[in-house]
Amino acid sequence: MVFTLVITDFGVPKVIGGSYNVLATDIFKQVVGQQNFAMGAVTSIMLLFPAAIAFGADRWVQKKQKNLFDTRSVPYQPEPNKTRDGLCLAYCSLISIAVLAVLGMAVYGSLVTFWPWNKALTLSNYNFAEISTYGWSPFFNSLTLAGWTAVIGTAVIFVGAYGIEKGRAFAPIRQMMQMLSVVPMAVPGMVLGLGYIFYFNDGNNPLNFLYGTMAFLVINTVVHYYTVGHMTALTALKQLPSEIEATAASVKLPQYKLFFKVTLPVCLPAILDIATYLFVNALTTTSAVVFLYSTDTIPASVSILNMDDAGQTGSAAAMAVMIMIAAAIAKLVQMTLGKLLENHTQAWRKR
Repeated sequence: MVFTLVITDFGVPKVIGGSYNVLATDIFKQVVGQQNFAMGAVTSIMLLFPAAIAFGADRWVQKKQKNLFDTRSVPYQPEPNKTRDGLCLAYCSLISIAVLAVLGMAVYGSLVTFWPWNKALTLSNYNFAEISTYGWSPFFNSLTLAGWTAVIGTAVIFVGAYGIEKGRAFAPIRQMMQMLSVVPMAVPGMVLGLGYIFYFNDGNNPLNFLYGTMAFLVINTVVHYYTVGHMTALTALKQLPSEIEATAASVKLPQYKLFFKVTLPVCLPAILDIATYLFVNALTTTSAVVFLYSTDTIPASVSILNMDDAGQTGSAAAMAVMIMIAAAIAKLVQMTLGKLLENHTQAWRKR
């Protein structure tokens, strides 16, 4: 996962990479800078190879995993150990400090008048209406994109994972669906974006009306981050003992009733995780949507790149801070809902 994300990343090398060229930024230069879509597609194929190799290695390792849960399984609860727990706390504290230092510099940069020449603090960088022709629209576009991606994506992913894992018929079709559901992990966002351009931006395509709309970005983002959500849903579904389906079948309980009365409540923590994952990634995604937005649907992540290119570093940092705040609020909402639902749906874990 780390290898795939790093080799396909666009935002970081675009902003701080300088003259150090990577494949993702080269695709952007070919398509946006030179309007050379053919060369961009060729470079995309080159980028696809190493990501596909890493993905294949991951799938080979995962074949060794087995389901070890049954109806008598209970979660392991380690006993407190001051030495071990203290070392773990120190390690996690160092990681947290490193992350907070980077985020803190972003917040500080958003308050600086003109980095690095005038370091007087100001809130003028947050006045996007005077800085950019788009104003606050990119931020609200990102919230809209993230909200719809979380709602639609979570429903599609969980129902799809349930059909694959708990289905009782059409085994070959379910196996094919399982294979297809993990393909997006091996497809870089830049490649995905170019593929959508070639497919949807064609007057003869009946789906051409979606091009440039918010629905277009939502579909692309759900597909881009489908695999991780799918794996999360499968992991949660595998924790349910197979005896439950057998018992339900023996008493002739319809599968849809088993889904709503047992499966859905038990898997609510995983569903919240998937929704939060999709929401946060939709807020921050750049590579998949950088080719697909229109003037009415430009997301905040792309707006940050544009402002940084224009030398408006403080305003770019301010927009980044707004994205960070939105993501933090989403995580707090997830934690609050998870705590409220834990006592009602997860009592079985505390036996």
